[in-house]
Amino acid sequence: MKRIPYALSNFERIRTENYLYVDKTHFIEHIENEDTQYHFLTRPRKFGKSLFLSTLDHYYDIRHKDKFEQLFGDLYIGQHPTQRKNDMFVLNFEFSGIDTSSINDFNISLLEKIKMAVIFFITDHRDFIENIDEAKDNVWKMEKASTCIEYALDVAKNHSKKVFVIVDEYDHFANDMIAAGRYLGEENYKKTVWAGSQVRDFYETLKANSRTVIDKIFITGITPIMLDDLTSGFNISNNLSIKEKYNDILGFTKDELEWIIRECGIDKSLINIDVEYFYNGYLFAGEAINKLYNPTMIFNYLTELRDNNGRIKNYIDYNLKTDYGRLRRLISKGNNKEKLSELIETKSVSAKVIQRFSIEFINDYDNFFSLLFYMGLITIDNSSPFRQRLKIPNYSIKTMFWEYIEHIERENNPDLFFDNSKIINTLETLAYDNDAEPFLRYFQENILANLSNRDMQNFNEKSIKILLLGILFQSNLYLPISELENSEGYCDIYLQKKTIYPANYEWIWELKYIKTADSENQALIAEKKQESISQLQRYRNSNLFKERKDVRYLSTVFVGKKDCLIEEI
Repeated sequence: MKRIPYALSNFERIRTENYLYVDKTHFIEHIENEDTQYHFLTRPRKFGKSLFLSTLDHYYDIRHKDKFEQLFGDLYIGQHPTQRKNDMFVLNFEFSGIDTSSINDFNISLLEKIKMAVIFFITDHRDFIENIDEAKDNVWKMEKASTCIEYALDVAKNHSKKVFVIVDEYDHFANDMIAAGRYLGEENYKKTVWAGSQVRDFYETLKANSRTVIDKIFITGITPIMLDDLTSGFNISNNLSIKEKYNDILGFTKDELEWIIRECGIDKSLINIDVEYFYNGYLFAGEAINKLYNPTMIFNYLTELRDNNGRIKNYIDYNLKTDYGRLRRLISKGNNKEKLSELIETKSVSAKVIQRFSIEFINDYDNFFSLLFYMGLITIDNSSPFRQRLKIPNYSIKTMFWEYIEHIERENNPDLFFDNSKIINTLETLAYDNDAEPFLRYFQENILANLSNRDMQNFNEKSIKILLLGILFQSNLYLPISELENSEGYCDIYLQKKTIYPANYEWIWELKYIKTADSENQALIAEKKQESISQLQRYRNSNLFKERKDVRYLSTVFVGKKDCLIEEI
């Protein structure tokens, strides 16, 4: 039984300590067959980028030569090795955690990162360098990125070897800017990446040496946000990000997941959710066939499943959650909030994936949704061959949006008061006393009633559902699912039991909303109520629920901000 490598990205450790490894090494052969040897790849956070880079490091670096058979022997590339295996010096850079609090702090922090990378390079290749301590001291005294890089490249030149440069998290500082807004506007950003900057110096040095000692370059990050700004400094890269043949380079296909379950000894009878609905759905090229599972999501679930014998506490990996600050900053400009609302309400949008754009134009319609695509918050919807659409990939990402909306509503409406203890009490009443009224009354009286009239102008049933889901998801008692498909339509809200604290019943809620202006229209209220009841009756007879005795059905009609009509059928 293989160990599950959750949050582990060291290739050698995975291969030597009985961890599971999904063989992606055939892509090494594909990459070598590209016309250029300088490559760029984006993928969302926690999608396996660092492990793939570690695989490249162990395959190409001369220092791992004696371990080739042990590490690669039973993998594709071990049985089909290329001429360049373990024939280069690998120089690794990783740019996460750079201080972006000021331009000066940024420059100091970036230079320190580059120095540390070169010092690790020297230490890793100590067999080829005399006077190691003196060499490291010399690097630490250097004042320019280019000088540090040239020093490392000279080591390879002196031994007639080529260098493979790896740059991980190339855009991390730019994404930090978007998230936290620490820079004081676009002018400061320009100072970090435009002509004369240390970032530009770094990439221009790589480009200049690609004519001589640097044989390969592989750069990864989350977004292409800096590509436009680095064009003249580094315009030799081949963007693999949305090419069809590299769709599966990271992440797991359905067949790979089946293999993972077998290799890890997972009892499939313990799986009590639709793992495809929860964790699958990523597509990075519209023409690609395989939709992908996020590796960290699926490893988190399988680890909990195996360790707790099927009793899952957290179906969603909280380490994956995009911080609210990043989304808040994105929607603070222009009409981005309306764009995001369109996405959440309609579940998909018509937009193009842009391969490169500057931070200056991040709020343009296609750029905005492209950024969400690269962040892994939306993905390509290839259900229609006639138009390109983008959609939320899976349930895990939907919950992030729901929580975000609930969070932002609190910020925008300071009068909203959420007493979490009372919410928990009402949800326990729902789960164990089979009574939904206390929760819905609390929601109507303490949340809806306190929304401003301005917020209510464009309010509708979907608005209520999003607010409800943001609150319901915080419960350990249910997994709330929006628009669950069945043979008779789509349920507004389906409350599925969790295994850790199982409720007595599951629930299906059908939501209706009547504007305040129509609150005295009894005929309309009766019509909406009957419409809701009819839909619930159809769901009860659907393919999913007609044999179920543990599901209850609730009609809920909200009348403006002041009333909530509830009827169980």
